Amino acid sequence: MNIQQLEYIVAVDNHRHFVQAAEHCNVTQPTLSMMIRKLEEELSIKIFDRTKQPIVPTSVGREIIDQARTILRETSRINEIAKHFNGDLSGELHVGVIPTIAPYLLPHFVNPFISNYPDIKLHVSEMITDRIISGLKMGNLDVGIIASVSEENSLQEIPLYKERFYAYVSEKTDLYAKQYILPTDIEPNELWLLEEGHCFRTQIQRLCELSRSSQFGSSFSYRSGSIETLIRMVERNGGITILPEMAVMELSEERQKHIRHFRFPEPAREVCLVVNREQMKARLIDALREGITAHLPEGILDKELEVRVL
Repeated sequence: MNIQQLEYIVAVDNHRHFVQAAEHCNVTQPTLSMMIRKLEEELSIKIFDRTKQPIVPTSVGREIIDQARTILRETSRINEIAKHFNGDLSGELHVGVIPTIAPYLLPHFVNPFISNYPDIKLHVSEMITDRIISGLKMGNLDVGIIASVSEENSLQEIPLYKERFYAYVSEKTDLYAKQYILPTDIEPNELWLLEEGHCFRTQIQRLCELSRSSQFGSSFSYRSGSIETLIRMVERNGGITILPEMAVMELSEERQKHIRHFRFPEPAREVCLVVNREQMKARLIDALREGITAHLPEGILDKELEVRVL
C-alpha cells in the first residue's frame, strides 16, 4: 500500500469514473486501474462496485476511502509544517464562491492577491453553497466564500464583512415614492427572487417572512440564477427585487434612482470564509483573508455596526 494508491481511490470516489479520475491524477486509465486492483488484492476486498454506473464504493470500500482521506490530509500536514518553517507561501488554493458574491468581490482582490503572492496558484469556481460545503467535506475545495451559517461541525467560519440589503423597485410600484421601506411593505406577487438553492433567496424569504410553499398570484413563474437578470426584470416588467450592498455599488447613476433603503435595523448578510477544520493550508487561507479584507470597497459595513443579519 502506498500514498499514490490512496490518491487514486479518492479520485475515483470524487469523479465516479475511472477515466476522469486518471485524467485528474495525470496518469493513464490502465495504470490507475491496475494500482487500485493491486490495493484491492492486498486488502482482499473490493473497494468499488464496477457493475454500477456511475461507479460507487462498496460498503467496506466507503470506510477505506474515508480513512484514505484522513491519511492524505495528515500527509499534507507534513508539507505544510515544512513550508511554515521555511516561511514558504506557495501552493494551490481551490476556492468556491457563491454567485451572489463572486462578480462583485473577485474584481476587487484577485489581481492584488496574485501580485502579492505570485507563488500561490488560485483556482476559483462559482457554485452554490451546498456544492461548496460538499466540496470542502470531500477535499475538492480548500476554502469557500459564502453568506450563510453552516451547521456542519466539521467546518469553521471566518468572518470577512457584512453588507446591507437594499430594495430595487420599479417606478410602477407604490414603493418607488418612499425613501425608506419595511419588509412588510413588499408585496410577494411583485417580488423577483433567485431560483431555489441560492442562500440569498433563503435570506430574502426570511426577510419578507415568505415560506417555501408561498403561492404567488402571478400567472408567470420565473427562476433566475443571476442578480443582473432580476434587475432587468424589474426594469422591464415592474415589481421589486433585493440586492446586496456590493451589487448596489456597481449600479449606474440611473439605476441608483431605483434603490430604496430598509428602515433601521437594516437587513444584512455576513460574508465569511468557510474551511474544513482539518484543512492543512492555514497560512494560504490567512493570506487569502488578508488579501480580501485589505481590498474591500469603501463603505462596506464594519463588523461591529448594528444590523439585522439574516
